Amino acid sequence: MYKQNIYKILSNKKIAKDVFEMVLEGDTQYITAPGQFINIQLEGKFLRRPISVCDYDDTTVTIIYKVVGEGTEMMSALPVGETLDVLTGLGNGYDISQGTKPMLIGGGVGVPPMYNLCKKLIAAGQKPVVILGFNTKDEIFYEDEFKALGAEVRVATADGSYGIKGFVTDAFIDDYDYFYTCGPMPMFKAVEAKVTTSGQYSFEERMGCGFGACMGCSCKTKYGNKRICKDGPVLVREEIIW
Repeated sequence: MYKQNIYKILSNKKIAKDVFEMVLEGDTQYITAPGQFINIQLEGKFLRRPISVCDYDDTTVTIIYKVVGEGTEMMSALPVGETLDVLTGLGNGYDISQGTKPMLIGGGVGVPPMYNLCKKLIAAGQKPVVILGFNTKDEIFYEDEFKALGAEVRVATADGSYGIKGFVTDAFIDDYDYFYTCGPMPMFKAVEAKVTTSGQYSFEERMGCGFGACMGCSCKTKYGNKRICKDGPVLVREEIIW
């Protein structure tokens, strides 16, 4: 179930190259699982901007976004105290009941939903290992935040400027019993070629309405067409057609 409401910006700061963290204050009761997203209305823009939830509590929701166009450029300039029209509780999030030592794999702006997921898994007594992938050192964010949760963290950079040189798959561990991932499609295909267990993928698709009405983000699965915004963004490995 989703809910439209007005949220106040508590903070909006740059945390890495072209990457910003925004904390919004408002009703979060409709956010019920890690991996869900919110949809933000921006002045003068017809379509809302879907952004993954990084973290949330009873009164705030934290999002992390990368400036890639006019919409996110507008977001980066919004001041503290400004209000936003937001849809929350969107999407089907991660099921955290599937493993005991999961591997969390986040690439670029696919990293944010891994944070609340990691928090929930640790609270459930699991021991996640977090793999973070970036192009270069300047783009890295939230490494320390994941470590503060108590997780083992491995960072890979494509240019070797920090951590393990290469891609997320070069930082994989051998001892895991499940995986969760979010990131771009090329990363997904590399992950799919190397993983040895079941797992869940959170897809980054262009969306229209954000709640399943327009069918603009439909994709084929082994069980028929599914809408990424409503039936996803999280899909189980076994149902995906690559």
